[in-house]
Amino acid sequence: MTKKSTIQTEKVNKHIVEWLKDYAAKAKVNGFVIGISGGVDSAVTSTLCAQTGLQVLCVEMPIHQAENQVSRGREHIDQLKKRFPNVSSTQTDLTAVFEAFKSSAPKTDDDAKVSLSLANTRARLRMTSLYYLAGINGLLVAGTGNKVEDFGVGFYTKYGDGGVDLSPIADLMKSDVYALGEFLAIPDSILTAAPTDGLFGDNRTDEDQLGASYDELEWAMIAAESGKTPADFNGREKSVFEIYKRLNTSNKHKMDAIPVCLIPKTLK
Repeated sequence: MTKKSTIQTEKVNKHIVEWLKDYAAKAKVNGFVIGISGGVDSAVTSTLCAQTGLQVLCVEMPIHQAENQVSRGREHIDQLKKRFPNVSSTQTDLTAVFEAFKSSAPKTDDDAKVSLSLANTRARLRMTSLYYLAGINGLLVAGTGNKVEDFGVGFYTKYGDGGVDLSPIADLMKSDVYALGEFLAIPDSILTAAPTDGLFGDNRTDEDQLGASYDELEWAMIAAESGKTPADFNGREKSVFEIYKRLNTSNKHKMDAIPVCLIPKTLK
């Protein structure tokens, strides 16, 4: 199920950069702020934003972060600042804030629910920090989600890394992001690292959490969009397709518009 990207990287790069410039001009802002995780999505997004010539603020927001994630993020930021004079960076260490929240939050005996809720809390603290920095600098928060995460399996935190002003790479599959990353000369340490959201304070990867690789999930997303069902597959393909359908269904609340209770005119 290895997925080979077929995008025209140079033309896609130019298209996204022009889209970013046009959006920023219409919004009358100074540029963009991006949370840097040490992963390929934030590396590609920040490099695309840097090419606009507008102000780009790269933000590190560690919360008990693994050292290899921190070092990859810093390597990318250092490289980006050398390549683009419009790029600056800052670090907001949220560990103390996170620990203060944990100590004051209500307790429960359900360890699994606590672990997941605290992981989402990390993402929401980071979102809050990005919007604070965006507000004081006249910037837009640039999202880093790709298509399979944002519209396939909903692998993001609602009002966390899903809380953004615009999404430059959300119409690109993960394989497309990697292809664009190679074109943009993203550090090899990032291109070869196993994708991880880094929200649990351990070494679990995205594949560990999802039960399938991004290549497999891209395959399943395309199969589902073409009208396939589990009955069309056997073995690993069937398992992956069922994983995709389960995640797509359970995370619809993230991908669909917030439901609004409409009041009948006869009641107004």
